[in-house]
Amino acid sequence: MNLAAATNESLAHTSNVLIYSSMAVYTLAFFAHIAEWVLGSRSKVGRTAAALSGSAAGASAPVVVAQGGSTAVLERPKVVTRSAAGTRDVPDGPGAAGGTFKGDLWGRIAVSLTVVAFAVEAGGVITRALSVQRAPWANMYEFSITFSTVAVGSYLVLLALKKNVRWIGLPLVTTVLLDLGIAVTTLYTDSDQLVPALHSYWLWIHVSTAIICGAVFYLGAVGTVLYLFRDSYENKLAGGGTPGKFAASVMERLPSASSLDKFSYRINAAVFPLWTFTIIAGAIWAGDAWGRYWGWDPKEVWSFITWVAYAAYLHARATAGWKGRKAAYLALVAFGCWLFNYYGVNIFVTGLHSYAGV
Repeated sequence: MNLAAATNESLAHTSNVLIYSSMAVYTLAFFAHIAEWVLGSRSKVGRTAAALSGSAAGASAPVVVAQGGSTAVLERPKVVTRSAAGTRDVPDGPGAAGGTFKGDLWGRIAVSLTVVAFAVEAGGVITRALSVQRAPWANMYEFSITFSTVAVGSYLVLLALKKNVRWIGLPLVTTVLLDLGIAVTTLYTDSDQLVPALHSYWLWIHVSTAIICGAVFYLGAVGTVLYLFRDSYENKLAGGGTPGKFAASVMERLPSASSLDKFSYRINAAVFPLWTFTIIAGAIWAGDAWGRYWGWDPKEVWSFITWVAYAAYLHARATAGWKGRKAAYLALVAFGCWLFNYYGVNIFVTGLHSYAGV
């Protein structure tokens, strides 16, 4: 059978149009998030320095701003204990909007645009799958567009569950645009049928779980990076230092270092069992396809290295002497291993998993 003839070129073209359209909407969401941060007033932000001094550790006024008959209500920042040091209470910041009606309005616009972009991108992934009647993650281009879709979807689910995660919006949209930009330029592959080794129902199971894990690990990595910045900021204030105006404006709006630390830990801990299943599913598929469950293929090796790195992080995070920054560095190393397993192994290393299409 002619494989090219089995591709629905019309649907494949529609998929490409939808992916480019989602990039346009994500760009609008990016600028809306910028406006949220810029227009959020510092004057409405609960001062972290006052909280650290103990005079306002438990008192932070609720943010209620009325304008033109409408009211924007942001949650009162919660006082939490820093798990890294356990020596003082620090309130969560009010978020990127900084407690202002205008900033919060732009934040809501940014989230709405992100929802629209997610729907359009998901449509691009689905039409890509329909164009060849298979799972839409057989090469790096398809993996990338699905990965970013799942990452945004995970973020929107957390928002729907009323979690305080809107601070992820700007870094998420920025990296999604970067991911899609690389996908449509460097990694793009025409819609086509599978190579024989990938004809298996395990493609749906093994690769889909790998995508979900990577997307959630990414959210954890964002939280970890911001934790390191916020922790340094809190330490500087505790030591009597005076951060710059820009650093203070940004850091005071983020959750406390403790909240960020807990968020990253819980996210990584929640998805780690699924990553374990991903490796097991891959081994079972390898047994069906190649007659052995483990063959020290580069992809198998780096998947296991990633598993070990995250296991080390979770163990360190649960150990009193390794909480805080030390464990955070391990988390970033673990996510770096995941990134290399995806980009480095697929592009630079030859193995049985070389289906990158680039």
